[in-house]
Amino acid sequence: MGALNEFLQTKGIYTLVMILFFLGVYGMVLSKNYMKKLMAMNVMQVAVIFFFLCLGQQEGGMIPIFDPAVTDAASYINPLPHCLMLTAIVVSLGTTGVAIALLMRIKEVYGSVEEVEVIRRASK
Repeated sequence: MGALNEFLQTKGIYTLVMILFFLGVYGMVLSKNYMKKLMAMNVMQVAVIFFFLCLGQQEGGMIPIFDPAVTDAASYINPLPHCLMLTAIVVSLGTTGVAIALLMRIKEVYGSVEEVEVIRRASK
């Protein structure tokens, strides 16, 4: 039991990231509803963002704000992964907004967001 607790304390977030990512893949592949596919894609995006943020952490590191008392640059965490993930969040919101607009248009034209129905009605 102690080994499991130690693993979850040190590597548990990576397990959560893997579960979220594969849950998103599962939803994208097996769901026949376009809205559910979009939600699964967002779960995958969150998993990737969590993963990169976890990689950007440093044991005992401090936030990259200038402190005259700190002379060693290695004491700071790298801000680049955090900046990149902030950009990824903005891109994710943009793609989600465009996807929802497209889904609304699909619903208007075909009367459904179910994949089978849309394909059947589009082939007529």
